[in-house]
Formats: sequence, C-alpha cells, structure tokens
Amino acid sequence: MRLGFALPQAGRIAGPEALSAVATRAEEMGYDDLWVLDRVLWPIRPKIPYPASADGRLPERSKRVLDPLDTLAFVAARTQRVRLGTSVINLPYYNPVLLARRLATVDVLSNGRLTIGFGTGWSEDEFEAVQAPMEERGLRCEEAVAVLEALWTEDVVSFSGRYFRVAESIVDLKPVQKPHPPILWAAYTPAAMKRIARTADGWMPAGVPIAAIGPMFASLREMAHAAGRDPEALQLVVRANLEVTVAPLGDARGPFHGTPEQIRADVEAVRSLGADGLLFDAQFTAGSEDIPGMLAHLERAWDLAH
Repeated sequence: MRLGFALPQAGRIAGPEALSAVATRAEEMGYDDLWVLDRVLWPIRPKIPYPASADGRLPERSKRVLDPLDTLAFVAARTQRVRLGTSVINLPYYNPVLLARRLATVDVLSNGRLTIGFGTGWSEDEFEAVQAPMEERGLRCEEAVAVLEALWTEDVVSFSGRYFRVAESIVDLKPVQKPHPPILWAAYTPAAMKRIARTADGWMPAGVPIAAIGPMFASLREMAHAAGRDPEALQLVVRANLEVTVAPLGDARGPFHGTPEQIRADVEAVRSLGADGLLFDAQFTAGSEDIPGMLAHLERAWDLAH
C-alpha cells in the first residue's frame, strides 16, 4: 500500500520553506506520494455548512491556501521520485481547456509523476465566486473530462458538446504519462459512483467510515465489470484526516481520529481492504502550525503506517 502525505499548503506555514522541508524529507523517508487540496474561499456566513465542524465553518487555516497546481509545480522541482497528486481539484471551477494545459505542464515538469484527484465541489459560495453553475455539475464534470482526454490524446483536437466546444486545433502539449495521468474521483452519490465505474481510474473516499469503504468499493467494481471494464484495475486511495489523541475515543470517533493504537487499527483495516494508497493529511491537526511541528507529524504518520 502506497503511503502519501498532504503538503503544508494551508495557513501561515504555507510557503517555500515549509513545502521544501516537507517534500524533501518525505522523499528521503520513502513516502510514495505528496498531495494538495483545492480551497478558494473561507465564507464568513457559508450558504452550505461545512459538515466536519460544529459551527459549519471551514478550519481557520483554510483562510489562506496556496494554489494546488502551482504548489505541485514548485514541489516537482525539489523532488525526484515521489508522485504528486491532487486530493482534490474541484473540476467545475475550471475551464477544462486551460486546466488541461496546467495539468499537462505539471506532468511534464515532474517527468510523469502526476496523479489527478477530482471532485465535483460542494460550496455554493465558491461556485458563485468563480461563476460556475452548481446545476448539472456531474454532467459538466463528465464532459470536462472528455475535453481533457481529447486535448491530451488527440493530434488534432475538435470537441463539440453540451457545455464545452473546442474548434479544430493542434495542441501539442501532452502529458508524459500515456494516455494521460491516472484520474481518481472523490465521490459518493450513486450517479457519481456509476460515473467512476464507467470512466475513471479509481476512487478516493474521504471521511467515509472504514467499514463502509469495502462494500462501496466492491459495488464500484461490480459496476465497472458491468460497463465492460477490468474491475481489478480500479484504484482505491483512502484519505486520512489525522487527529491523534491521548485518551481513546469512543465508537462514534471519526476514521483516523484517536490514540495511536486506534489509528494503527484503522490503517490495518484499510490495508486489509487491499487499498492501493493511504493519504495522511495533518495540516489541520494541532501542532502543525510550524515547520518542526509539521515534520513531527510527517514522522508520526510514517510510524503509524509501519
């Protein structure tokens, strides 16, 4: 099982020194992947509450977040081996033609180390701010991926869809990875899971009870088989939002929250599912406000997984 860690991209720590320190140390230790998230706003009065907090607001550190793809390009220049991933890019926020260029650029600059995680987004405030419609966003995402794939794989690109059009053109910038970097989705609705089964390379659950991941992934593979695809080729990469406590938490605890012993049990449960990867995110965890603290979490996550 591959082990990943989220780069310090949010809060006052986010900057060249912290990114360089975490990325180079993670690669030295043997981490397989480094990841970034996508956050545009910190709404003061959110139209849709953030489900992981009592007051519906995002974590304080989300007030300041580095751009995900610029962050990956920076880290690509400071690493040699570790893969670089998005967990996740909110695809409806972006024009797919421009996004295709940016993602291909990261793959080229990293010599083919990019993994793409997409999401459909949930914040009404962010949709409004970037002037993207929330309606039919699942269908828009599916068509946007078709645009990306056309730009990445066709010598002469021509696309005419319901939402996007590209005049017959030559776009010679292609990803290093063929046919393109792997595309994973963080999605949970029945329609979205069917879309993954038909078109994606894998699934990235976050915040899902570990006991539910196995049955959901098994169902996803069944749908992939029904769609004529190889179900065994689908990847499972689990996101672990880390919160370590001294005292044990009860049965209602969230996944990867609790004592080191409880978290190790979660890691083993994910490993027993045959997961391809596990991503630890500690940038919103207490004690990660500075570089020494974040490096300590990097070491702790490694120990919890081994």
